[in-house]
Amino acid sequence: MMRWQILTCAVLLAAWPARPASHDSEPRQVSATHQLETQAAIWVWTDKYVYRPGETVTVRWTLKPYNDPLPYTIVAYRQNNQTGARSYLPGGGAEPKDIAGNTLESGFRMRYLEAVEKAVLATFQAPDELGMHTIVVQLRDFTGTRIVKSAYFKFGIVSEEVQITGNIESDTTWVNTRAYRIRGLVFVRNGATLTIERGTFIIGEPGSQPPSALVITRTGRIVANGSRSRPIIMTSSQPFGQRKPGDWGGLILLGRASNNWPGGEGFIEGLPDSPDTRYGGNDDTHSCGFLRYVRVEFAGAEFQPNNEVNGITWGSCGTGTVSEYLQVHYGFDDAFEWFGGTNNAKYLVATYARDDYFDGQIGWRGKVQHALAVVNEDNGNRGIEMDNNETNHALQPLSKPQFYNVTLVGVGDRLTQSFDEGTGVAAVFLRRGSGGVYNNMIAYNWITAGVDLRDARTLENLDSGELTMDGIILWNNGRSSGRPNNLEGQVTASALPFVRGERGRARNILVADPMLRRPFEFSDPDFRPRLGSPVFRANWVQPPDDGFFDQWATWSGAFGDLNWTEEWTNFIQEQDLRVP
Repeated sequence: MMRWQILTCAVLLAAWPARPASHDSEPRQVSATHQLETQAAIWVWTDKYVYRPGETVTVRWTLKPYNDPLPYTIVAYRQNNQTGARSYLPGGGAEPKDIAGNTLESGFRMRYLEAVEKAVLATFQAPDELGMHTIVVQLRDFTGTRIVKSAYFKFGIVSEEVQITGNIESDTTWVNTRAYRIRGLVFVRNGATLTIERGTFIIGEPGSQPPSALVITRTGRIVANGSRSRPIIMTSSQPFGQRKPGDWGGLILLGRASNNWPGGEGFIEGLPDSPDTRYGGNDDTHSCGFLRYVRVEFAGAEFQPNNEVNGITWGSCGTGTVSEYLQVHYGFDDAFEWFGGTNNAKYLVATYARDDYFDGQIGWRGKVQHALAVVNEDNGNRGIEMDNNETNHALQPLSKPQFYNVTLVGVGDRLTQSFDEGTGVAAVFLRRGSGGVYNNMIAYNWITAGVDLRDARTLENLDSGELTMDGIILWNNGRSSGRPNNLEGQVTASALPFVRGERGRARNILVADPMLRRPFEFSDPDFRPRLGSPVFRANWVQPPDDGFFDQWATWSGAFGDLNWTEEWTNFIQEQDLRVP
């Protein structure tokens, strides 16, 4: 039986000026708009991720109307993701009601949107219902039936927190009724498989020496199958508002696929050389395991000066590795990085990384489709950075990934951090002899350029056809240095003959506003295009029918009409959680 003791309710009404819409006079007018979209931005959160039964849970929210003129019914609830049961906020109870306490039977009431900032929505005691839960806030139409917009936040109720140190050398399962604290390096090895249940929280502890990280060695395997409603969240142990990139190490997968290190083997960036940190081999079908609906936050700890690990790293993982619906949030180094190998990935979200967002080298030949990178004012270097081999640009196998349906969103001239390499911030930065296929992409608002090509060997790959582009939308790149919105202004001088079609094979390179759907808000963005956007032009290339790519994604960029990031991701900036 659920124990739900309300400690406080409806601090809300003090933070929410009462300006109800007439329930009788407005419906016809509102109905005519269909209320399919709203300009408003909303985010909601609890005061921490993991609770024990009986602990106090405080729920806060922020709402920015952005001049949305329509009235809405606002509904909030906690959902038990194991059972689907809902308790409506504030006040609790299974009977549906809006946030002012009006029940479905008595009639939900519309309200015009008013700004709310970091206000308490509800306070309650965590029930005796172990596992992952979701706080949901919905804007509904005037009838209270059609959902126009939802905001989500995941938290867990657990029986205990388990300290993890040392190595995992036998098959092990981490369950969502417990939280797991990683301290130091944890290697999965000697034939062991680590299985992580959906809805499980893994917490990296800062301050250990060496820093905390989870490493799947060539002799180990991971099975981390989350879901949209119950993602697996790997995060920092620091309090909300105080977390920062590099609080802990991150997630590393090492495999037996080929790369272009002389001798075919290397040790992974950021960690000292040992049998447990080496990757490479000759099995391009090797499986490092399964990652689905996994979120890695505040990772990338520095193990030595200028030597950090990434959010998620693959070292020579093969095509048997499954990587889908993954987010890296606030990484200190790169968000996603591949070192050799052939593994593929779909539905990737990289937010607020300090360095690059999608990085590959050492002969990586994987495929990526449906990918998003978002820079904020304090973080970010390059959207895609691709190398072949730093010491010998001609080594084989060549780094030649295939990217389709990618949106790269920069921050214009507002970046406050500086970066080691000193070459500025570009959306697509290809160098050191890399090749690749880059199709159906949007590069928007990057500081120096949308496309930057470096090094003689990289340019030779244009002539040989090892490096091609087809279907690229460029807009507002280089504006901080006064570059115009034309081809000459959107790419570097080395890339200009290529995108003009004078050298190599570049097709359908368009300078145009992608017309994203609503006002940009970092903590609640929407990168779907508006009606009339060039994203939906008929001339974009269709992805190949090879068993991996989704051929139906015939638009440019990561999104058509469907927002595939909904519910399982987290875009909230850390400063937007900080309560005075």
